[in-house]
Amino acid sequence: MRIEALEIKNFRLFRAAKLTNLPRLTIVVGANGSGKSTLFDVFSFLKESLSHNVAQAVARRGGFGELVSRGESGPIGITVKFRESSGRLAVYILNISQQDGRPVVEREILRYKRGSYGAAWHFVNFSRGKGTAITNEAVYGQDNVEQEREEFELEDPSILAIKGLGQFRGFRIVSEFRSLIENWHISDFHISDARPSVEAGYAEHLSNRGDNVAQVARFLHKHYPERFNHVLEAMRRRAPGVSQVEAKPTEDGRLVLRFQDGSFKDPFIARYVSDGTIKMFAYLVLLYDPKPYPLLAVEEPENQLYPELLLELVEEFRDYARRGGQVFVSTHSPDFLNGARLEEVFWLAKQDGYTTVQRASDNKTLANLVDEGDLPGALWKQGLFEGAGLR
Repeated sequence: MRIEALEIKNFRLFRAAKLTNLPRLTIVVGANGSGKSTLFDVFSFLKESLSHNVAQAVARRGGFGELVSRGESGPIGITVKFRESSGRLAVYILNISQQDGRPVVEREILRYKRGSYGAAWHFVNFSRGKGTAITNEAVYGQDNVEQEREEFELEDPSILAIKGLGQFRGFRIVSEFRSLIENWHISDFHISDARPSVEAGYAEHLSNRGDNVAQVARFLHKHYPERFNHVLEAMRRRAPGVSQVEAKPTEDGRLVLRFQDGSFKDPFIARYVSDGTIKMFAYLVLLYDPKPYPLLAVEEPENQLYPELLLELVEEFRDYARRGGQVFVSTHSPDFLNGARLEEVFWLAKQDGYTTVQRASDNKTLANLVDEGDLPGALWKQGLFEGAGLR
């Protein structure tokens, strides 16, 4: 799946914003308070609404009154346009309002285009816990076949229909879309969580907070040695002296990361290496994952890293996206932005108290300057991304 467009209405700073023609790697810049974190929270909100329900996701953000755009009464709206596995255009629409003081799903639609012509098939069409779903989806895509629908009712009007129906084998397409959102990875990496030893166990993918990096490193070393060797090669280039990294079991049944510095006889355990070394290793474990997440969102990956390491990191994010995982990255670093292509860059700015979104390549001045050899980060530093100051 690749998201082609994202529309956000009445979600905090985003009263009415659209990101269109999204590339596989999207890099977001903007001044502090311009809405970068809010944009990434849209992905978290969708995922939490699915794993729990809309009411809980809203409550975690302070309630409906805190989440809805200032001066607006709602509904809060999120629309995702994407290409599903067969290449057909699909649209997911979620509108959230209040009923008796409690957040509810005002409208939820999942529709797929059958082809270049013909009406879209509405696989899900629900409002406040009641609605219809297609029951003959096995014939979807066939010519001259009409959709057959049945009415359903959910136990709770704040539960997403794609969650309720997606649990049943008969709703394969709904289930596939549900699974895609469940597997989004919105990074909330904390160096302090990556340092301690952890219970020896099994983990194939890095967690949002990075607290299982030792387990994932051990998994890669055992099952994907070629991938793990790529991680080590990258570490040797970027952390001078680091010649080896291992996840070592301890006597009490735990795992601890150990970094071997060629200048010393004994390796250092994770708590004694620099923040940048830990963070770079965790990012490499994430980006060399043999099975990329369908969506990866990372805020400000440049923190604790030397500027000269960032160009190569941009390329690794881009390679991750090429392998099938669409990537969204926010940054405050001109050095990181220098590794971006102009069509990958979107900038956020506040206008009349709300966030506006612009694509850098749509700006003729920026496009001409980049064509002449200027780098995006240098242009941003010069203030040519209007309203998107560095800080």
